[in-house]
Amino acid sequence: MKIIIIGGYGVFGGRLVELLFDVVDLEIVVSGRNLSKAEVFCQGFNGQSTIRALYVDRNNIDETLRSECPDIVIDASGPFQSYGSNHYCVIKSCIKQKVHYLDFADAAAFVFGVSKFDEEAKVAGVFVLSGVSSFPVLTAAVLRNMAKTMDIVKVQGGIAPSVFAGVGMNVMRAVLSYAGEPVTLQRNGEISHGIGLAESMRYTIAVPGKLPLNNIRFSLVDVPDLQVIPPEHPTLTDIWMGAGPVPEVLHRMLNFLSKTRAFLKLPSLVPFSRLFYTVLNSVKIGEHRGGMYVHAQGTSEGEIIEQSWHLLAEGDDGPYIPSMTIESIIRKMLQGQQPKSGARSGANALELSDYDKLFKNKNIYTGFRKEENTSLLFRQVLGSAFDTLPEEIQKMHSELKASHWSGSANVKRGKGVLVKVICRFFGFPKAENNVSVEVSITPDSNGERWVRNFGSNKFSSFLKRGKHKNEFLIVERFGVLDFGVALVIEGGELFYVIRRWSCFGLPLPSFLLPKGRSFESQKNGLFCFNIEIFVPMIGLIVSYKGNLKRTKVEVSQ
Repeated sequence: MKIIIIGGYGVFGGRLVELLFDVVDLEIVVSGRNLSKAEVFCQGFNGQSTIRALYVDRNNIDETLRSECPDIVIDASGPFQSYGSNHYCVIKSCIKQKVHYLDFADAAAFVFGVSKFDEEAKVAGVFVLSGVSSFPVLTAAVLRNMAKTMDIVKVQGGIAPSVFAGVGMNVMRAVLSYAGEPVTLQRNGEISHGIGLAESMRYTIAVPGKLPLNNIRFSLVDVPDLQVIPPEHPTLTDIWMGAGPVPEVLHRMLNFLSKTRAFLKLPSLVPFSRLFYTVLNSVKIGEHRGGMYVHAQGTSEGEIIEQSWHLLAEGDDGPYIPSMTIESIIRKMLQGQQPKSGARSGANALELSDYDKLFKNKNIYTGFRKEENTSLLFRQVLGSAFDTLPEEIQKMHSELKASHWSGSANVKRGKGVLVKVICRFFGFPKAENNVSVEVSITPDSNGERWVRNFGSNKFSSFLKRGKHKNEFLIVERFGVLDFGVALVIEGGELFYVIRRWSCFGLPLPSFLLPKGRSFESQKNGLFCFNIEIFVPMIGLIVSYKGNLKRTKVEVSQ
């Protein structure tokens, strides 16, 4: 198979080439208007596919198609919002030369309009798929899965790229092209408009059992989903899609400029693309992880239900997700599975199971969440991941009435005056080996009260389900301090990871956030705990580890 990738040395095209490095029976032609960049890219390629560079002008591609005779043309150039009056020229040429076509288009109007070439493509015996990327292929696959259990009414979704992922110049131009511009979407069952990057909302991406992303601000983006997904779901009345770039201070600046442009009817922000590109790629503050979510509300047997799907990508793996869709289609074609002829959006190109295979060898994790019909705090926060915990840990967090546990522990303390002050404030136990421990857990409608007795030391805290910026976290309160704690499952152990903290509701500095390796486990049929509390610039405050066994559960009269 021979494929021509227009913009093959760019962000998305380049990553697609990397993903196909192991395909022996594949000739990749990396093309574009900058031949030197294409040649440099090809020289750095280290794979089994055949690769070479080629100059191609997308506005005059007929002769190239006649001479090269490719099987597929992949347009990875963009920005598709700025292709001018002859924006479908590559598609027209591909149909004329009977060459299959795929693209990464993120422009809603461009993708939605491709269907007008459907009959021509069928007559030519080729497929033309537009918008073959995370939006809308992955989101559409998620919603088809959700539609098996409910009639979807409202949808919102978003993508949160890692701050270290980098933003391509064409992506920057595309984003700024609709900043402050009307964006077509569906609201209250009617075609309506929002303002690009001026409407915002917050959401927490949290795959069950994995460390969630921080609560992120998302702003409206003009993506194909807004126009191609509603026809797939007759009951759908509302759809909204956003992006959550970080750091948030720069995001808010872009929100302000978009609102100002819309209000004052100012010219496009596209001329400032180079400035935005430079700033966003220079500021690397935050975690090297990204994510994506789809949240749907619908009805089933007359009842309103909600379900959400979450994706978490660690390190450098997230930026490859948009290119994985086309990778999968090419690999399927090499196995004899070719898309049907015709021109359409790529929304139905893959199923969720196809993505599961693509994510398997990457640090990419996904999971569904639905509102748990339970008052159990830990099950509410962990969702489906709760059932993967060892039996003794499940027992510890499955009591609806007050329960009492006893055992023993070894306690260590740090040194210094500040350590003594902190331990006295919280009531942490003194350093001692094999000290007797008693723990009582009392649930109520708001959460759980935990009282811990280490010999003569007694301290307590109140645990409740987090809301707003603490969504999908457990909030543990010690006096006037609140700690937002993530529940993370690794190797059959339940880890407690502090993500946020506040005093009287006011956020405290993250660089002073207490840390430590704190987890629960099961050993020799016993519930075991290992708690460590370190404070930056101070060091160890206290650590205690031991085991517990249930002694009594109160029974209602």
